Amino acid sequence: MENYSFPPRRSLPAGEPRARVNTTRSIRLAHLILLPLLLLVSLSTSAQDLTASVDRNELAINETFTLTLRYSGSQSGGQPDFNLLEQDFEVLSRQQSNQYRVINGRAESFVEWTLILAPLKEGKLFVPSLHLHGQISDAIPITVNKAGQTPSGDNRKAFLEVELDKDKLYVQEQLLVKVRLYTTVGLHDIATDPLQIPGAHIEKVDEQRFERRIKGVGHAVYELTYAVFPESSGELQIPALNYVAVTGRRDPFSLFNRNAQRIRLRSEAKTVQVEPKPDSYSGSHWLPAASLGLVQSWSKDPEEFKVGEPITRIITLRAEGLRAAQLPPLPKLNIDGLKTYPDQPQQEDQPGSNGITGSRIETTAIVATKPGSYQLPAVTITWWDTKTGRQRATQLPAFRFNVSGIPISESAPPGKENPSSPPQPSAAKVEPGFWQKLAIVAIASHILWILYFFRVGKNRSAPRLSKNTRVAANHLVSKDLRNLVKDANPREIQAGLVEWLNIRWPTLRTISLEAAAQRLEISELSQIVGILNDAIYKAPSKPINRKQLQILVERVVKNEDPVEGRSNELPDLFSGRTT
Repeated sequence: MENYSFPPRRSLPAGEPRARVNTTRSIRLAHLILLPLLLLVSLSTSAQDLTASVDRNELAINETFTLTLRYSGSQSGGQPDFNLLEQDFEVLSRQQSNQYRVINGRAESFVEWTLILAPLKEGKLFVPSLHLHGQISDAIPITVNKAGQTPSGDNRKAFLEVELDKDKLYVQEQLLVKVRLYTTVGLHDIATDPLQIPGAHIEKVDEQRFERRIKGVGHAVYELTYAVFPESSGELQIPALNYVAVTGRRDPFSLFNRNAQRIRLRSEAKTVQVEPKPDSYSGSHWLPAASLGLVQSWSKDPEEFKVGEPITRIITLRAEGLRAAQLPPLPKLNIDGLKTYPDQPQQEDQPGSNGITGSRIETTAIVATKPGSYQLPAVTITWWDTKTGRQRATQLPAFRFNVSGIPISESAPPGKENPSSPPQPSAAKVEPGFWQKLAIVAIASHILWILYFFRVGKNRSAPRLSKNTRVAANHLVSKDLRNLVKDANPREIQAGLVEWLNIRWPTLRTISLEAAAQRLEISELSQIVGILNDAIYKAPSKPINRKQLQILVERVVKNEDPVEGRSNELPDLFSGRTT
């Protein structure tokens, strides 16, 4: 405030009026009083041009509040910079309206913005001051508490719940995280944050919808279940999850659902302790599982083992609460007199409400090279039982079987004995005479002419099978081919494949299987031919994997009906096939 000094009182000359001095003092005093008042009135008038208000100043982290911003100044157009809000709040919705009204004969107009805000963190926050046309709104303090700590926590129309199936677990053990959305009002357009945890493998394994009553009130529940596998020990943080949804009934005939409201729900963060592998564990692979089993099966009766005939052994390792990638390979067989041909292992994860059940399937073809009694060693898997908290072992017992037949050499193909060479009879060489040579030439010439006319006549008048005949023949041969793959030897399967090709594509009768597969451009057929060639001609021969062969044959004969009028052409039905 300014300081004012007044001159000292002096005596008035004779005859001068005293009222003039009093008037001057009154004017100065009026200026001193009115100047601050005018400044206050001016500031008050300009501050009212842009105002901000909220519907509540205290709420929970998983709740929302409404911010109303009103501008009543004379300038038009533009809007405040709402990006300033995004530092501490998420803007869920924003609406703008222009209003004009008359109250007690006085007209006023203003622009109003209504925003639904959700806090991003707990504690003491501020709605920042916003700017428009040189005007500034007041900052508003907001108190954000933990979820459910406000008086309205029990009366919320929608909320989230996170449940863990255990509060402590071992490294690489499965943790089930269930996230439930409860609501008593209609929700649609639900958007969720994916669960992401650094240092852990996460898979969504289940999704359910059901109803649950809480304090006598029915709630619709939307539940997601995640399987979490921590990769290191220590504290595992389950972060808070955000769900955004729209309340109210969706009106397909309205462009604007004015009664709908966009809400954001936020779950509570969780912490779980992850322990390292126990020092007492003695297994070669760390396998924390709820259960673990081993199952063995054979392609045919083990009592019928014969020398040179392959038989397939299938072992399935299945663990509840482990992924297939965590399961170890089974020990290899190394037994004198047995040749083994392992196939690529198959891995499969089966999700469910109890998490993941992983499976590893190992298939091995076994061929005995000499008769006798054999024993396959026991297979033992050591694992950690997460239900009882102790080490356990699952064992596949040793398997003994007998092999009959005659020993085969290393160079002979399986299933074929080495026949002794028949004695070569000796014959005296007889030189033909002139007439004998002439007769031979005449007979050969005659045979060549017969063959020539037979081929020309066949090409001109070869009868075409009707469509029904070709379809019936194709069905019969396809069925025979499927049956041959189950138990026939490789040569019989090869012969059946040739017969099927001759019926299906008669123009390929004169070329080899390899050429036919290449010309037809059927990858499965090429694989079948390769498997059969390895089993028939390779030394030592490779036993066939009948399971794989059955799958390939089934794919090849899948399309059995020949196309009408194209039985003598190369088909293109496999050019866009799916396997």
